[in-house]
Amino acid sequence: MQADDVPGPARRHAPGLHLRRTQENVAEIDALAAELAADGGGRVGIHAVLQDLHRKVRRSWAPHPRLLGLKVDRAYTWDRADNGDRNWWPQGISSSVATGVDRVHGHDVLAVSWYAKDGAGSRISVVDLERRRYGHVLLVTPMLEDGRPGFMPLKVHAGGILWHGAHLHVAGTGRGFFTVRLEDAMRVPPGSPYETYGHRYVLPVRFAHRGASEEGIERLRFSFLSLDRSTEPPTMVVGEYGRTGRTRRLARFPTDPETGMPRADAEGLVVPDLDERGEERMQGAAVVDGVYYVTSSNGPVAPGTVHTGRLGEFRRHRFATPIGPEDLVYWPQNDALWSVTEHPHRRWIYAMGRKGFRRTR
Repeated sequence: MQADDVPGPARRHAPGLHLRRTQENVAEIDALAAELAADGGGRVGIHAVLQDLHRKVRRSWAPHPRLLGLKVDRAYTWDRADNGDRNWWPQGISSSVATGVDRVHGHDVLAVSWYAKDGAGSRISVVDLERRRYGHVLLVTPMLEDGRPGFMPLKVHAGGILWHGAHLHVAGTGRGFFTVRLEDAMRVPPGSPYETYGHRYVLPVRFAHRGASEEGIERLRFSFLSLDRSTEPPTMVVGEYGRTGRTRRLARFPTDPETGMPRADAEGLVVPDLDERGEERMQGAAVVDGVYYVTSSNGPVAPGTVHTGRLGEFRRHRFATPIGPEDLVYWPQNDALWSVTEHPHRRWIYAMGRKGFRRTR
């Protein structure tokens, strides 16, 4: 048990908040895969997507270190179109660490989520930093109407994502989170009648974990997600973005060692442990050996902050990140914390070495 797992005055089991898993969209997904396959597309899986990354990322430097962040070790940026796009906004980040991708692909990759302001929904970018390539995959909700398959864009903020095992979880704010299986990635052939908003691939939602609360308790907002691998089994960590006057809670959901999903009780409910000592404007959190690393934003013109330490004992590192930091993931192979920024023309995928947070306040 880590030090921050010891119950304290701000930490409690929260039976008034819970998640319940929905039914799996098996028939809808299989029907959609068959329909697309008949036209030359269909289910191809994540490894086919990894072989078809047609956009380029490039290393990035800033004219002044405070623009890029005082704790940033290296950074990359998107191609010109995505860097300046005012419709699609980057939000969440996760990695393929411990999912088996490296055994097939040769190395691990990152995933970044975006949401669209025009109603096109949300998407995932698969980012291969070694090859300097990336590609987009549209997230969709599969449907069957009168026996005919179809889909609609998944319209969520996607403020955080978590790649764990064969699945990717996408934060849905007050709705809980949505789960896709990476092997369900489908290629939509050119000329298809399905609207993909220019995307070659789609990923259908398998199921969701719907958030609920008892009367008088504010429902947990799933603003960002991460995985604490220092517990056995790993623990899903969920946090809330909140300004003054809003809750800024951090929740922990133990996972099932066999399925990797949040562990449910006999009634099918998943109940978190809750801590209310979060920071204002939290955007992402990673936990390594009981130590929290939390990003917080300071608006569209000021660099972001990273808070480190045990819950309730955070040390603040100002100007640590670029302007507009978002979600956070720990990549153990390079002992670095990775994040993304959201504002047009100031969009980076960047790494901050963990050792840099052990030297100064």
